[in-house]
Amino acid sequence: MNALPWTIYVSFAGALLALMAGMRSAQAARGVALVTVLTSFGLALWAASGFVPAAGLQTLVNAEWIPELGIRYHLAADGISMTLVVLTGLAATAGVLFSWNIEERVGEFFALYLALIGGVYGVFLSADAFAFFVFYEIAIVPKYFLIATWGSTNRQYGAMKLVLYSFAGSALVLAGLLWAYAVAGGQSFALSDLAAAAVHFPRFEQLGIFALVFTGFAVLAGMFPFHTWAPTGHVAAPTAASMLLAGVVMKLGAYGCLRVAMATFPVGFAFFQPTIAWLAIIGIIYAGLVALVQEDFKFVIGYSSVSHMGFVLLGLAAANSVSVSGAVLQMFSHGVIAGLLFAVVGRMVYERTHTRKMEDLRAMPLHRLMPFAAVVFVIGGLASMGMPGFSGFPAELTILIGTWQTSPLWALVAATGVLVAAAFTLRAIQVSFFGKSAAGAEVSAALAHPLPPITWPEKAGALLLIAAMVYIGLNPDALLDWIRPALESPLMRAALTGGAS
Repeated sequence: MNALPWTIYVSFAGALLALMAGMRSAQAARGVALVTVLTSFGLALWAASGFVPAAGLQTLVNAEWIPELGIRYHLAADGISMTLVVLTGLAATAGVLFSWNIEERVGEFFALYLALIGGVYGVFLSADAFAFFVFYEIAIVPKYFLIATWGSTNRQYGAMKLVLYSFAGSALVLAGLLWAYAVAGGQSFALSDLAAAAVHFPRFEQLGIFALVFTGFAVLAGMFPFHTWAPTGHVAAPTAASMLLAGVVMKLGAYGCLRVAMATFPVGFAFFQPTIAWLAIIGIIYAGLVALVQEDFKFVIGYSSVSHMGFVLLGLAAANSVSVSGAVLQMFSHGVIAGLLFAVVGRMVYERTHTRKMEDLRAMPLHRLMPFAAVVFVIGGLASMGMPGFSGFPAELTILIGTWQTSPLWALVAATGVLVAAAFTLRAIQVSFFGKSAAGAEVSAALAHPLPPITWPEKAGALLLIAAMVYIGLNPDALLDWIRPALESPLMRAALTGGAS
């Protein structure tokens, strides 16, 4: 457990070293980035190997930071944060492998990338609201520069839309936290202290603060109707940034909804619970239907991410131990699956064919020109559809079972989203990889001019993500055994009790 804070420090140190190494050579910057993410991932796995699940956060570091304001540098972990720290290590490592081809300003790219990763680790380990917010902002700011500088389609627009939505959400979160801090007497920003004080808040202030904080975090989680930044940002971002945006950055929003908004202000959550649930259900179905009619391959994956994040928000809204454990499992599962799909579309397909139009891809025998990419996308697609044997199946099934316990109507309506997901995923597979049968002469001509081969870093990154989704698909208790005890903590029980009341 004591190794976990070093995931933050190693990432920030690696960012500085990558920047300096990039001044010498691109290869040196790549090497520094790979060593950094492997080291932080190794530290996360080392900590996980000795992790003993318990009810409540286990303190890692607790030191004075700004004592005049009651702000402490307090890092802690439980099974929920441990699950997401491991996800971050996976996504970060795969992202570096899929970014091995970056040639422009390589040192700066990896410096921003690693700074973002350090911020993400910090968010998942923070037990102080002020530290949480600082790391949250550190994780968001590099995204703008990664998209605006190294992105593709409408990158300036995509980067600006992401940052405007993100900072608008952050402003709501900050306003809510400052309001809570002031009403609590201005003594402490510790999440546990704010939660203890919030019990005595007038009902109006509980509702108002919860609305601000939850909405602010839900923007980054892609909740309908605040979701439109996500597909645009995904499409504009370079491959690694898309992987991180879908894989871990959207999870920061969902994690904030659970850890800060729901756990700290359960009375407010109880009041807004039905609204949150229906917005999540609308997001599941609406985003899935939009994905079904997209002609840009990357937009299909972008909208599918919004749809799958809807299941996370629904699991949180259902507010029982089954649905919330499924929501956290879905955070991990979607992080791995979305990262894999974006890697195939953005790196393997687009950067070789120079098109994302599905009608253009339909005419190419991609299953013959790029058999590895076709197989990987089919595997990722099956996992995204929730097929047994992959991580998406136990995650979505657990969410739906838990949701049924709270409201059978919510579960029945949301379950139609699984059918929509199957429809847009099968369409994407068929059109993009197994489209029109070209004439024999056309196929021969295409095969005579093969596309650049899939590189070993790309194969390694894909296999890493596939291994994770299969392992958790076959053994979901490996994570659920961490997650369930965390939901027995006083803060989590308050959130679940408030949601059921």
